[in-house]
Amino acid sequence: MNEIFQNLYEMTAFSNIIAEPQFLIMYAIAFILLYLGIKKQYEPLLLVPIAFGVLLANFPGGDMGVIQADENGLINIHGVMKNIWEMPLHDIAHELGLMNFIYYMLIKTGFLPPIIFMGVGALTDFGPMLRNLRLSIFGAAAQLGIFTVLLVAILMGFTPKEAAALGIIGGADGPTAIFTTIKLAPHLLGPIAIAAYSYMALVPVIIPLVVKLFCSKKELCINMKEQEKKYPSTTEIKNLRVLKIIFPIVVTTVVALFVPSAVPLIGMLMFGNLVKEIGTNTFRLFDAASNSIMNAATIFLGLSVGATMTAEAFLNFTTIGIVIGGFLAFALSIAGGIFFVKLFNLFTKKKINPLIGATGLSAVPMASRVANEIALKYDPKNHVLQYCMASNISGVIGSAVAAGVLISFLG
Repeated sequence: MNEIFQNLYEMTAFSNIIAEPQFLIMYAIAFILLYLGIKKQYEPLLLVPIAFGVLLANFPGGDMGVIQADENGLINIHGVMKNIWEMPLHDIAHELGLMNFIYYMLIKTGFLPPIIFMGVGALTDFGPMLRNLRLSIFGAAAQLGIFTVLLVAILMGFTPKEAAALGIIGGADGPTAIFTTIKLAPHLLGPIAIAAYSYMALVPVIIPLVVKLFCSKKELCINMKEQEKKYPSTTEIKNLRVLKIIFPIVVTTVVALFVPSAVPLIGMLMFGNLVKEIGTNTFRLFDAASNSIMNAATIFLGLSVGATMTAEAFLNFTTIGIVIGGFLAFALSIAGGIFFVKLFNLFTKKKINPLIGATGLSAVPMASRVANEIALKYDPKNHVLQYCMASNISGVIGSAVAAGVLISFLG
């Protein structure tokens, strides 16, 4: 009888968890992410699949965790080193399991991040940015966190490629962070992806914190509509629809000429936006890009990225450095946009609310909504959403171009 109970006990995961209690830490992380996604509604479309992937990867014996290959693509399978890129697809699925199949075929090849960018483009209206082009410069200023943390990370002992992958978290763009990490430091994909998406989800917490530290009440009460009335723009857009169609074509061409390595992200972003703006003739393409394809890509990306977060890969000092460095990059990007607005206001009569600089991140449209809520707390009539979107949308483009620059120099 004792032998039967012993066999039943060993059949469960309890024996492994008791022997290796670090699994409990990973479960706690998964539950916290699920809480943020479900209860707090922080980016649930991303955090819920990622958190569930973390949970699945850390159940002993479930074989749902992603096994990382080395720089040469070699992976240990039952004591034999095999090249993951030379293995037939059915062997990957059979010997390594579903999550490894998804990860190596869809994630590590760099396929899914551009696909998600296509969906983002299809869901994005560039109109607010095109109507307020002068505000788009603050999206570039907000990339400060990327390059500052890159330098700090190198001083802390990270390699230049690892530092670049860490710094890109400051762009607040999950697909960009994943794409850059795949190209430069694939062994850090799990913790960097978790940090990037977690901080994106915490935008409603981090932006108010940074804004409170660096902005005065007088600055936050700057009413953009009143500034427009006092100092009206001399530039008038006569045909916005035509401009919206031309814009993605021009941006793709310019980026392809100057930063070719950014084309997979920028090109797909602009293509998604183009099929949206053309209208009825490409509605089926727009519908597919923004719905079925986008949703499927998000599920596969979230689950497989979460599955890279095994206890062995996550619980180390490198990961702790990534989490701290990621927060620093995120906060510096917000602060960089704010301080650039302050500098801009010193030399112009037409003042700009620093909240617009704070939204130079890629977290569209959450960052803009958060900034608008902050403005309304100080002045119920001060709606800054459309102005923040100009900076916010340009931040998406800026972070993707910054990623392309880093990949070109370090890849």
